[in-house]
Amino acid sequence: MAKTYDLISVGSGLVDAFVYTGVEERENFISFPVGTKILIEKIEFSIGGGGINTSTCASYLGLKSGFLGKIGRGYNAKIILRELKKYRIDFLGISSDEHTGYSIVLESNIKHRTILAFKGASDDLKFNEIKLKKLKTKWFYFTSMNGESFKTQNKLVDFAHKNGIKIAFNPSSYQTKAGAGKIANILKHTEFLSLNKEEAEMLVKGGNYNALYRLGPKIVCITDGEKEGKVYDGKVLYRYFPKEVFVSECTGAGDAFGSSFVAGLIRFNDIEPAIKLAMANAESVIKGRGTNKNLLNWKEAEKIIKSFRFNIKKEKA
Repeated sequence: MAKTYDLISVGSGLVDAFVYTGVEERENFISFPVGTKILIEKIEFSIGGGGINTSTCASYLGLKSGFLGKIGRGYNAKIILRELKKYRIDFLGISSDEHTGYSIVLESNIKHRTILAFKGASDDLKFNEIKLKKLKTKWFYFTSMNGESFKTQNKLVDFAHKNGIKIAFNPSSYQTKAGAGKIANILKHTEFLSLNKEEAEMLVKGGNYNALYRLGPKIVCITDGEKEGKVYDGKVLYRYFPKEVFVSECTGAGDAFGSSFVAGLIRFNDIEPAIKLAMANAESVIKGRGTNKNLLNWKEAEKIIKSFRFNIKKEKA
């Protein structure tokens, strides 16, 4: 009998190299002279990619979690499979002869980062390769995918609709800049849409939450870093204000926020405590270096939710 999951993340699985360059940032650029050898301060490796980040976060919070994506067969793929097993995440995807995805995260002297991403096998997940009988879950969490993998996500929308599976969707800027038309089918069947302010503005004029809601999602969340964020369910607008915290590294904070929010919906069936859980986990992640470091387990998160006064305002919309 197939296992039933709380959440299956459908997205990329990569190995991340975090390169702390120490290079001085000038006018929003990290610049390197051509033809020279530059010593860096530090380098660290971890598994990453939207699919892995969100499934890892869900597992930390005590949910039965699976990862559906495509990886290669080399050493990096072995690292991914080893770490997924350590985090108690079932690999429901495909191993291929292609290169496993890889990204290089370049950090400037003031902790801003530029990410060089090679998606590799992650963008070649074909629908007919998937064992659909294994996809018994309450939620799919879609992160950004290209090529064949994006086509597969669109087909999984129909599968989800037929099987009563809710969809969370976190597109990235390279999807949203193409406009709402390209992702219309997913948006129409989305339960929870999570994106940042810039991505929202690419989809609809002014990034208006009401306009995004009319595209189909039942809950719309717009994040804006350390500034005010918004969550809208068609009736109530929740405005939340992150507290000031020491920021070590921001990569993975969006994945932690979105997947924690879904975990909150599963745990509480209520938007306000879901926001609190998402805020707590995202704030914890940015205090550490690496996308999956500093994630909270359920006991740690529950303690913060109960003890900390969150700044969340509700208004009828």
